[in-house]
Amino acid sequence: MVASLHIRRIITRNARGFPLSHHSSPKLHSTLPLQPLTKPQLKTLVLNHYTHGNFTNLIQNVVASPPVLFTACQNLAAAPFLPGSVPDRFGIDATALELRENRFDVAACCATLTPPSGTGSSPLVLPNLKLKVVVEAIRMVLEVVYDERFVTFCYGGRVGMGRHTAVRYLKNNVENPSWWFAVRFKPHRFEHFHVEKLCSVIERKVKDVVLTGLIKRLFECKALVIELGGDWLGRGLPQECGLCSILMNVYFDGFDKEIQEMRLRENRENRELDPKMIGAGSDCDVFYKPVKVYAVRHLDEILVAASGSKMMAMELRTGVVKSLELGLGLRVDKANTAIHSAVSEKIEFLGMELQAVPPSVLRRPMSEKAIRARKKYLRQKEVRALELRNARAGNRRKLGLKIFGHVYKKIKQSDGFKFDFSIENEVREIFGSWADEVVQEFLGNIDECQEWHRSLSAGDFLQLRHIRNQLPPELVHAYDKFQEQVDKHLNPIKARKAIEEQERKVEEEEEQNYAKGTVEDLTRLCMKVEAPELLIRKAVKLVGFTNHMGRPRPIEFLVALEDADIIKWYAGIARRWLDYFCCCHNFKMVKTIVTYHLRFSCILTLAEKHESTKREVIKHFSKDLKVYDMNGNHEVHFPTEREVKMMGDRNLSDPKPVDGAYLWL
Repeated sequence: MVASLHIRRIITRNARGFPLSHHSSPKLHSTLPLQPLTKPQLKTLVLNHYTHGNFTNLIQNVVASPPVLFTACQNLAAAPFLPGSVPDRFGIDATALELRENRFDVAACCATLTPPSGTGSSPLVLPNLKLKVVVEAIRMVLEVVYDERFVTFCYGGRVGMGRHTAVRYLKNNVENPSWWFAVRFKPHRFEHFHVEKLCSVIERKVKDVVLTGLIKRLFECKALVIELGGDWLGRGLPQECGLCSILMNVYFDGFDKEIQEMRLRENRENRELDPKMIGAGSDCDVFYKPVKVYAVRHLDEILVAASGSKMMAMELRTGVVKSLELGLGLRVDKANTAIHSAVSEKIEFLGMELQAVPPSVLRRPMSEKAIRARKKYLRQKEVRALELRNARAGNRRKLGLKIFGHVYKKIKQSDGFKFDFSIENEVREIFGSWADEVVQEFLGNIDECQEWHRSLSAGDFLQLRHIRNQLPPELVHAYDKFQEQVDKHLNPIKARKAIEEQERKVEEEEEQNYAKGTVEDLTRLCMKVEAPELLIRKAVKLVGFTNHMGRPRPIEFLVALEDADIIKWYAGIARRWLDYFCCCHNFKMVKTIVTYHLRFSCILTLAEKHESTKREVIKHFSKDLKVYDMNGNHEVHFPTEREVKMMGDRNLSDPKPVDGAYLWL
């Protein structure tokens, strides 16, 4: 971690060109500033060395290219730097020459930190900036070679295929699982046998002895360390780089292909039922669940689920364990690799808890109390709208009476109005708009229309035939026209039928939704993903964010830090938890812990440092914990309450290709 921070400091502060070493060649030196390569340019450069189904000489022709090394520097930098500014700790041209001539010394680029005797810890190897750039360049090239060749259920260490994508697949595609198991490994590292097998797998596609030799030297010097069955991935150690993830995916690629063949074989043997076999008109009465096998692998975590019988799940488990132990030489923890019921038992995967539940558990229907509250709110909304309409009508009536009174007074006192301009059109438009609104409002009231229709059409003597014969035809015709207009605009039968039809459709839709939800609860199972609430609360209490009663408390050992460093320390934990568990069903619990426990623990820590009260700290830093930078501008490191409120299941993202970290403290 110290080395990575030192790298960022070096890259961002330097603004000079490449220093040429005494080993650099004039052929490699270019007066033009280097430009970072885009992904299509890098892909084209790698594919230029693809012949007869294999890639050849990638180290000498691609990795040793100065633009590729410069692009690796850009990836390692905290922020993009100018093309003319590169680190001054090593020369890119000299490094490229060493790679071309196969004399790159891995051991000379590593510093070993030996732990105190008696601790039982292994030495920590820290690669320098030069080695980090070379490793990143190798990762970029191997990503172009293998990324499109991995199976679809291979997640982790790939762009756009991280933990959130794996969880999204489980929630959207896995249906009706009956049995499942998660493969657990005994804690062990990649040994000489695993490295040799990894290199043999790489040689099937990449014919480059220099590349395999460089990878072997990286493992020999402990610059690359892959440990299975532990929680070491993503803890910030220098060995846990992006190259480890893609090498792990390459090592497991053969196993992934076997799992894919198992899935295809089960799907062929248990095909979906043809709709023609069911018969027309009986689709809704027949429920057929085909047997399916699902698999998800995120780095060294493997989950296999099946919708068939337990015997089939046991056969799958036996085949998976046999392939991992005999084919890959890995030590599987058979005791913990047990088959669980997907409905009655939870299983841990990616640090989250999975369980198969009916759809109503994920999308709970509104309770009777909530329905009553909603109806009450709608009634109050209608009452407020009616009061607003009445107030508007009263104001118009008062304004109209004032206008007519003023006009009548002026006409009575003088011969008329004399203006330099005419306002008749404007007044006419205003009164016309008011009249239209009044008419529309009146016609929308069914009760008033019915009352007027009854008074204008019932009991009229002009409906009698002997009376109509004695009247002039023009009068009878005008009366019939009038009755037609009354029936057309004031007869409430059509409006009432339309309202009744709309209410009937709403009731039918509610009944259909209820019936559909009931059938789905009986015939379908979905995936429920939850954060381990008990484990998170234990971690919060263990670190000291809360006391024994579960209330926020200050952390005393942070008092010696600066205010901004204290806030950044809390903000790092908060953002990691929010980002990792945002796809969980109980994400609201995580947001409560971040918004209340972590935020107020930070506030209490600042109050402890400055010997002030919580209220004074909130007044100074605000509730969002704002601090000032060197220029006097506000900086917000801790997630604001609005940001936390907007987070949720709909905002799934994979910001980096390597994102398989557990976020425990």
